[in-house]
Formats: sequence, C-alpha cells, structure tokens
Amino acid sequence: MSLSAKISTNYFLTMRSLLRLGIPVLVTNIGIIVVSFADTMMVGAYGINELAASAFVNSLFLVPVVMLLGFAGGVTPIIGALYGKGNHEEGGRMLRASVIVNIIVSVIFLVVLVILYFFLDYFGQDSDILPIAKQYYLIILPMVIPMALFNCLQQACNGLNDTATPMWIILGTDVINIVGNYVLIFGKFGFPELGLAGAGWSTLAARTAGAVAILIVYATTPRYHSYWQSLWKRGCGSIRRWEVWNTSYPLMVQSGVECGLWTFGAVASGWFGKVELAAYQVMNTIGQLGFMIYMSFGWATSIKVANYTGRNDFQAVRNVTRIGLHIILALATISSIVFIAFTERMVSYFTPESDVIAYAMMLIVPLVLYQYCDGTQLTYVNALRGTSKVKPLLWISTLSYLIVGIPVLLLFAVGFQLETVGVYYSFSVALLTASVLLVWVFYKTVARLEGPTLESEAIIIK
Repeated sequence: MSLSAKISTNYFLTMRSLLRLGIPVLVTNIGIIVVSFADTMMVGAYGINELAASAFVNSLFLVPVVMLLGFAGGVTPIIGALYGKGNHEEGGRMLRASVIVNIIVSVIFLVVLVILYFFLDYFGQDSDILPIAKQYYLIILPMVIPMALFNCLQQACNGLNDTATPMWIILGTDVINIVGNYVLIFGKFGFPELGLAGAGWSTLAARTAGAVAILIVYATTPRYHSYWQSLWKRGCGSIRRWEVWNTSYPLMVQSGVECGLWTFGAVASGWFGKVELAAYQVMNTIGQLGFMIYMSFGWATSIKVANYTGRNDFQAVRNVTRIGLHIILALATISSIVFIAFTERMVSYFTPESDVIAYAMMLIVPLVLYQYCDGTQLTYVNALRGTSKVKPLLWISTLSYLIVGIPVLLLFAVGFQLETVGVYYSFSVALLTASVLLVWVFYKTVARLEGPTLESEAIIIK
C-alpha cells in the first residue's frame, strides 16, 4: 500500500472512531436541546413575563451548571488514560476520588446560589418578573447535587469509551422533563396549573431521575462492576483527590468564565427591556444547537486524546485532534446554513410576541458569525483536556472572556448603542481570541509531552 493510501486509510479509521464515540453524545445533546426548546416554547406560550423570568434565572444558573459540568470533565482524561493502559483497579479508585470531590464542589456551589438568591433584586431586572423568577429559582436550586453526581459518573463512562449508556439515560430524563413541563405548566390531566414553577419541578425531577438511573447502571452492569465496588471502598487517598482537583478545577474555571460572558450578556440585555431579554433567551436556546453539536465531537476528541496520551502516542494525539476539528468545522457550516434558513420559523415557535420575534431576527447574523470560532475553541479545549495539562485554560479563559470579552460587550452594547445586537457581536471577538490562544498552547503542550518520551526511547535504543 502506498504512503498516501495509508494516510487516507488512517484518516478515515480515525474519523470513524470519533464518529462512533461522538454520535451517541450528539444524540444525547440533541435530546438536551429538544428539552431546552420545549421548555422555552411552553414557557413562552404561557406568557412573556414567565419567558423573561426563566431567561434571567437560567442565565444565573448557567454559570454553576456549566462549571460543574466542566469540573466533572476532569474525570475523563484520568479514567481514559488508565483505561488506555488497562489499569481498571486504579481507575476505580480514581472514580471514587472523583465522586467525593465533585460532591464537595457541588455543595459549595449550592451554598453560593443560596446566598445569591438574596441579591436578585439588585440585578436591574423588570419588577414584573422578579416574584416569578424568585419562586422558580428556589424550586430548581436543589438540582445541583444530583446533577453533579450524574456528571461525574457520565464522564467516567466517557473515559471508558462508553458514550451510549449516558445517552439512553439522558433521553429518558428528557421525556420526564418534557411531559412534566406539559402537565405542570398548563395544568393537564388533573395536575395543578403552575406556570413557570411547573417547569422548575419537572427539571428537578428529571435531574434526580438521571442520577438514580446511572447509579443503577453502575450497580447492575458487568462492565462497571469493579468500578461500582470501588465506589464503596474506603482509602482512595488524598493524593488521588488532589489529582482530580488539579485536573478538574482549570476546566471548571474555563467553563464558568466562558459562560459567565453569556450570563453577563443576559443581564445586560435585561437593562434594555424584557423584550430584548426574551429575544436573547430565545436565540441562546437556538444557538445551543450549534454549541451542543460541536461539544459532542469535542468530547469524543478528548476521549481519544486521553487514550493516546496514556499510550504516549503523541502523533496520534495530533492526528485525532486535527480530524476532530475537520468534523466540527463541517458541522459549523451545516449549523450556519440551518440558522440562516430556519431561524425565523424557529423563533415563532418559541413565542407569539411579534416584538420579541422581530428583535430576535436582528441577532441571526452575529449568531452565525461566531460558529467557526466556537467550534475551533471547543475542539482545542477538549484536546487539552484529554492531555490532562489544563492549567493554561485558566489564563486563556480569563484573557479571552473577561479581559477582552466583557469590555468589548460593554463597548458594543452600550458605547455603540447596539444593545443586545452588540452583545452578540462581542461573542465573536472573545471566541476568536480564545481560539488563537488554544491552538498555540495545544501544540506547545504536545511537543513538551513528547520530548521526554522521545528521550526515553533514545536511551532504550542505545
């Protein structure tokens, strides 16, 4: 076989392995998007005050929710590298350490959210939405703990190259959420009509059911038998817990800072009125279509990078990252076409308010503009995650989303008087900054990891 034929064969084999891992995650994320769409549609159909209140509260919860998901992402490279070496016993100990640390961090976030509740009046939001928002806030508050447990066990499944099991669980909880929304928001089949509070109760029920379901999978499935046993054995050790912390907290900070920019965008949109805030919520929900698709194959890239890093195969690390980027950029093109062609129709499904629909349509161009940068930064964030060398994410995210992103957002939205349209344009600037820095840091990191490996191989040969 010629060299070009071998390269082509390896390319498509790698692409197939990424698709095999990424498609179940994609199905999972599409399920999450469907729930988000259904949530926004049902709440929007109930009333504009409820839609604006949900936008405000969900934007505040977005930061801790995404930070906890990012923190759990530190489990994947640890378990994935041990899986690549075939060391399941140590993998079980690391899983126990990961669960303990994730639960502790989730409790801390819960305390912070309880404190934040007493400051909701000071965010400059419309007085009509605050009573509804406060009730919804308290209902979904307890979901933080079961969500953190599920995230940790899900990421361990991913590290073991099993992305299908979490897919089925999340699809099941999606059904619970959608049905719960319908019967509790509108008071169907003898249930009380609770409005936005009904959406909160169904979300809490779905999150709790997901945590219970994945625990049952670990307890009853032979594949996870040794890991389930390790969960209940004492003695994982503080060293392992510190390793989990050191791998996870940069991912948590990076995720939180990035989403913090979007949360600040929601707060800023609320300064201009509830129509602008409602339109922002609708377009963010639609924009999740792209983000969650890219994230699916970003996770798949992270899993393979972790496996190859465990085997010290750094050429494969580069190859799988490059191919992952190709997949994600192709998906960014498809997403952009969908946004241009169908956004007006999708917006009309979320709300009958003509003012909200008209304002949301002004956000299509900036939404499409940032898709490629978003896909690129997701690829390289996850590739770095797979190497476990994630400390650079701290300064990259701080520079891109805080030092660059927030001032540009204020300049565009307030200084140039573009309001929410300016908020959306600022996202492109922040994501482009992050993309350039992540590509540079990733290849430097891989070269540094490869150096000691090449030196040791040279000594062995001598």
